[in-house]
Amino acid sequence: MPESASPEPSFIRRARWREWRQRLAFWIGALLVGLVALAFAWLADAAFASFKHLLEWAPWSPLLVTPLGFALLAYLTQRWFESARGSGIPQVIAALDMSSGRLRARLLSLPVAAARMTLTLGALLVGGSVGREGPTVHIGAAVLYTFGRRLGLHGRRTIAGLILAGGAAGIAAAFNTPLAGVVFAIEELSRTFEQRFSGLVLTAVLIGGVVTLGLMGHYAYFGEISGRMPEGWGWSVVPACALLGGLLGGFYARLVLPTDKGMLGRISAVRGRNPVRFAASCGLLLATLGLISGNHVFGTGYEETRALLEGEPITDSSFLLWKFLANVVSYLSGVPGGLFSPSLSIGAAFALLLGLLPDVDPQACALLGMGAYLAGVTRSPLTASVIVLELTHSPDLAIPMLAATLMASAISGWVSPASLYHALATQITDKLHSSASSSTEPASVQPTATEKT
Repeated sequence: MPESASPEPSFIRRARWREWRQRLAFWIGALLVGLVALAFAWLADAAFASFKHLLEWAPWSPLLVTPLGFALLAYLTQRWFESARGSGIPQVIAALDMSSGRLRARLLSLPVAAARMTLTLGALLVGGSVGREGPTVHIGAAVLYTFGRRLGLHGRRTIAGLILAGGAAGIAAAFNTPLAGVVFAIEELSRTFEQRFSGLVLTAVLIGGVVTLGLMGHYAYFGEISGRMPEGWGWSVVPACALLGGLLGGFYARLVLPTDKGMLGRISAVRGRNPVRFAASCGLLLATLGLISGNHVFGTGYEETRALLEGEPITDSSFLLWKFLANVVSYLSGVPGGLFSPSLSIGAAFALLLGLLPDVDPQACALLGMGAYLAGVTRSPLTASVIVLELTHSPDLAIPMLAATLMASAISGWVSPASLYHALATQITDKLHSSASSSTEPASVQPTATEKT
């Protein structure tokens, strides 16, 4: 009689269950992120559509609605949801670098993520020049992190993987750009190719993108754009876009990063003393910019960008200045919201300014400007390149796009040595550790036992 097989040791069964539990956390969590991102996108479009209807009924209404709305949002943020300030990406970066499990849980709690989503919708409802992509990154990281923790996952690498996958799946689902989500996770969130970026993370990012693809179909966010690079002098648009994108992107970072020096330091001090009044003043300034620009600086700038990419602009060359100022004002107000979509609209407006160069294709100029300015702001040239190429299905511009974004990122570094997202993440980390060290719970700044491994 053959000897019967011995039962599988219990530690092997436990190891296999842990492995499957980890896979389910990443896969199901990424599916949830995709669904939440789609719901957020629909709500954001509906919120800004309501504001546009108000503009049609009363073009002067932003002078009243926007200051009051900004003041209310600033009050709610300052009073109850301070962790929901900003775009959300610096919070995710801070959570990745944080050793304290309790502080990480504060940054990535579902109530904070829900508050950020709600307040961003409120900002769009009152005309804020903000986007939803940064908040979607934070929401995705919070959903996947919380889901994984509920399933009992722990360990520093596993937790980092959950945060990376959630944030990147958020980008993939927000724009229907899976490849951009992968590059974003590597370049902006982790800043390294080490083993934290595993096959599970890659799969989760792709699932987040597939959810959007399955429910919305195969589409490009800005449509099929056929930009081309003519021979000869037409290539002069590459260094021109890089120079303009790098200088403006670096200047934007210098303006919005908190400081205690010069005029910007005084502005930061005023904002710290009277955040609600400061936000109302920013709202009034934004409304004034809107009236000057013909009501083109509110919201994400999608319609203006789409028109520029199609070669039928609905704005003039001054749109570049007004939208830039609108983005700065909206961010300084402290109202939650992202900067990806508004930055893309500024970059697309390069076509209105650089169209005077000889043999320049306006559509190619708009595309290169989008990538160059986004790279100048975020200092993430690969992410900027891939996201613009995927948004418009313009693979023929891959080489000039990479050249423009790499040069723009380098030029931005000369203007603002500190990388925007990582400088903000450092400030968030320092503030959390400072508040934790002054509390009566010294254990709150120590890693949990399960996260030391």
